[in-house]
This record gives sequence, C-alpha cells and structure tokens, in this order.
Amino acid sequence: MSIKNRIYADLTERKGAGKKSFALLIDPDKVDEPALDKLIECSEDAGVDFFFAGGSLVVSGFMEDCIRRLKNKSKIPVILFPGSPSQICPYADALLYLSLISGRNPDLLIGQHVISAPVVKASGLEVLSTGYMVVDGGAPTTVSYISNATPLPADKPDIAVCTALAGEMLGMKLIYLDAGSGARVAISEQMISAVANQISLPLIVGGGIADPEMAYNKAKAGADVVVVGNAIEKNPSLIREMAAAVHQLQNA
Repeated sequence: MSIKNRIYADLTERKGAGKKSFALLIDPDKVDEPALDKLIECSEDAGVDFFFAGGSLVVSGFMEDCIRRLKNKSKIPVILFPGSPSQICPYADALLYLSLISGRNPDLLIGQHVISAPVVKASGLEVLSTGYMVVDGGAPTTVSYISNATPLPADKPDIAVCTALAGEMLGMKLIYLDAGSGARVAISEQMISAVANQISLPLIVGGGIADPEMAYNKAKAGADVVVVGNAIEKNPSLIREMAAAVHQLQNA
C-alpha cells in the first residue's frame, strides 16, 4: 500500500469490514492552544479515528499552528476539511478535495479546484476527491451562505441518492452529507440509509449531531464516518460518549 493512499485505504478497508469511524471536526477559529490540547487529550483517550480540521471561514491565523500541534501531540490522522483553497496546509495527512455536487455554483464544482490544483499537488497531501452535499439543516449556516448554493431539501432522499450516484460515477472517492455547523436538524436516517444503500463509496455524515444517541443512529443508518464539531466545542466531555456510541457498531 502506498503511503500516499493510506487514509483512503483505511477508510475503504474499514467500510468493507463494517467498522464505523468517529471524526472530530476542529475549527481553528474556535480553539486556542489550551483548548486544543484538551481536545487532543480527550480524543486520544476516547479512541477518535480522525481529526477533520478546517471551517467555512478561517480568519484567526491559527490554521498552520493548529495542524502542527495536532500532528506533534497525537497519532490520530489529520484530514483537512477546507472552506477554500487558502486552507491548504502541508503538515496534515490528507485533504478532502471538495466538489459541491449538491449545488450549481460552478466555482465550487470546479473553479476553485483549477486555481488550487498546483498548490495542492505541491503540498504532497493525500488528495481525497469528495462529492460534497449540503443538506438543509433547518437554519442558515455558514457553509450555505459562503457557497451561495441552495441546500438539498431535507425531505427528498431521492434527490440525495441521485446526486450521490452521480458523484460516484464521476469518479469521486468519498461522499459527504453535511447539514452544516450549527444545523438545527441533523440529516435524517432515512436519507442516510437511502444514499448508503445505493453507493459503494465510504459515506461521511456531519452537521447537527448533538448527542451520542444521534451519533449512533447516523452510523447505524449507514454513515461510515460520523463527524461532530459544534456539540463538542460546547462540551468536550462528550467526545468519549460520542466515539463509544459510534464504535458500538464495529463489525456490525
């Protein structure tokens, strides 16, 4: 196995084995060094599988130091979840190269990728082409505002299925269903199950997942990776419970 492809290989192997993963989303704008150190300690203790790092807006200038600190203090893989090409950091392990396939904004389908491609190639990061699908979470979110794209209707799983299938057939490696940070309503189990039953790619689900029961239900419905950020920013002690809830489904 190539070192360059180890994150993708891990994701696909875990999916093939029926193992569920828990990812902690860290927004560099919302942590300082002491808070980050606490998150790292709790994550190591809880058996968190991945760190996702990034946000729709990163304005604090802490991005690079945040990634370095995660890498220096933890063995947990760090995957960039960028809001723009400016959030590329070569110290991470991999990059979710997001194409907003749920919207019709050409800049986020391919435009920004054309601009960022040389920098991404030079970074040496493992690139994970990701079909990114924003789903209505019941409230305006930063990602929907920044993307200038209408989210998928939360009650239309058939649209989500067709969009995810298109992403898979266009050659995406991952599908990411996201209700957005601060969503009032998480993506329904009905939509997750419908998508998971039709695609063969690892399925990532995030946004609005506020407690361990919700995390468990999203994984049980078919999410291969459950991503939580906002809830843990408010209560870091939830990391252990959230991770344990997702990991209950190992080998299920």
